[in-house]
Parts: sequence; C-alpha cells; structure tokens
Amino acid sequence: MTLATPILHTARLRLRPFTDADADMLFALHSSTHVMRYWDSPPWDERARAERFISMCRKVADEGTGARVAIDRASDGAFVGWCGLTGWNPDYRSASLGYVLDEAMWGHGYATEAAHAVLRWAFDTLDLNRVQAETDTRNVASARVLEKIGFVREGTLREDCVVNGEVSDSWVFGLIRREWRPAAVPIPAREERR
Repeated sequence: MTLATPILHTARLRLRPFTDADADMLFALHSSTHVMRYWDSPPWDERARAERFISMCRKVADEGTGARVAIDRASDGAFVGWCGLTGWNPDYRSASLGYVLDEAMWGHGYATEAAHAVLRWAFDTLDLNRVQAETDTRNVASARVLEKIGFVREGTLREDCVVNGEVSDSWVFGLIRREWRPAAVPIPAREERR
C-alpha cells in the first residue's frame, strides 16, 4: 500500500516531499557534527548519503510505512530541515516521529510547528492511536519540543546508542490519540491537494 507524502502548510512553513534538488542542503544538514551530535549515527561524510536518504524517503512512502517531508520557510523558501513518520503500522495504528533542523533555524519554534503539522496529518489521515519519539537524554531542547506538542516522557533506554564511541541513553516519549490536543499549538495547518 502506497502512502502519499503530504504537502502541508502552517503559518510559517511549507512541508513537502523531498526532490533530488534537496540533496546538497540535506547533505549540509546531516554532515554537521554540531547538528548531529545527539543523533544515533555519525555525521555524513559523503554526498551520496543524501541521495540515498531521498531514495529511502520515496521507498518508505511507496511501501506505505511512513512519510518524511522537507521543511521550507514560507517567507523565503529557505530549507529548514525535515520531519517525518516512520514505522507506520496500520494494524497497531502507530508510528514514530523524527525531525532534524538546520542549526540556523533552532530557537524559532519551527520544530514544534512542523512536528505539530505532521501529527495533525497523521492523526487525521492515518487514524493513528499512538506516536512514539526518542531523543538523547542530553538533548533537552528536543525533549521540550516533544513536551510542547503533548508527548509524555515514558521512560529511559539505558545505553541504547553508541555514536563515535560515546555511549548514551535515550528518553522514550509517547503521544496517545486521546491526549492529542490539535489546538495546543495555535498554528493553522492545511494540506495542499495535488
């Protein structure tokens, strides 16, 4: 079953499917040691990784297991980062949320706004019951984003990642449909019809 990657709009952002033209910006994002310091894999060291990522985004949509969208700032089209759902299981009505933003875009509420738009689409279109997210316990900013949009910290995965030789713990967050508050972030989101 194919899952159409949505085009979503918020007050300040446009979320859209990746194109081949995004490879350079995606590589710049994922090759930053500072941006990727809490990620579960090391920064990219070759541009081909960006091309494979874009192909994987298409494959995930074609297989119907999720959707990843590029995030652009609506005012000037600047690439902000990406957000998406993976591991969509229609039987369990669950999926996992992830996002990465360019360092220059941190602190402006873009992660909260984009994740909220993706969640609204997911709960409305995919009829999800549960969305899960994980973040390195040192990544307090990401934990705040998740809490702002209604996620509850459910536990800690001890020493679950080893990146660049460094062992780290992760927090597990969950958001249940009955606790989802679409109006929690007062930013209107709308889906573009293709």
